Amino acid sequence: MLSPGAARAGETACWFDSGVLVVPAEVAGVAGDYVLDTGAPHTLLDETQAQGAGYAETALVAAVRLTGLELPGRPVRVAVLDARFRRLPTPAAGVIGADILSGYVLDVRFSPCRVALYRPGEAPRFTAQASLPLTWADGAPVAPASVADDRRALSGAFVPATGADTAVRLRDDLADAPGAASREGLYPYGATRPRLRALSFAGDLFEQQRSGLVGRADLAAAGVIGAPVLARYRLRFDFPGAQLQLAKEKGPPDRSGGP
Repeated sequence: MLSPGAARAGETACWFDSGVLVVPAEVAGVAGDYVLDTGAPHTLLDETQAQGAGYAETALVAAVRLTGLELPGRPVRVAVLDARFRRLPTPAAGVIGADILSGYVLDVRFSPCRVALYRPGEAPRFTAQASLPLTWADGAPVAPASVADDRRALSGAFVPATGADTAVRLRDDLADAPGAASREGLYPYGATRPRLRALSFAGDLFEQQRSGLVGRADLAAAGVIGAPVLARYRLRFDFPGAQLQLAKEKGPPDRSGGP
């Protein structure tokens, strides 16, 4: 349900549900719950929602309203949303992607869940415990991280994705899970999520995290770091400044299912 709550312009309540970050927003006049996914290259409007609003096109140029800001003339794709949204208690109206966010400073806090969006030069001070360089790969931001199992280690560029519901996924030409009963189940929204021995990210070590694979055709980076890991931090995606700043959260993420 759309419920921005008592938030100043540029900020809104959010919620962390089914492993993804959800915000109230409006895209092309369609208000609803949108998954905020820093790892998605494109902003999407659900096909059913678009048809209900009278749109027959698969590509729109429309206004996006987020955190009290109106962002006019933004490219929006109309598509059938994938399976990650089927577990949400309220159907998602779409996805707010990195193409919308890239010109701004995005602050994300999971407990209590709040999202703020600032124009360059307007963001308040952020006290970071770690800072990582942000670059881009096929329209998605990437930051350095390392993973390891009992046989080998891999360092590379990983997409920090607030809309990815698994702690870490690796590109399938770089990794495998030989003991898995079905390789197909290792891909996004499959049932198999083996535990990865170690993930090193922002100076922290995460052990025995749920993991999986991503097809090489779908990912230019080495892997994806999902919201279950990112929720351990307060995050500042300083896209204009090309930095991801992180500070440790003191409490567990808010999984209330609504703002």
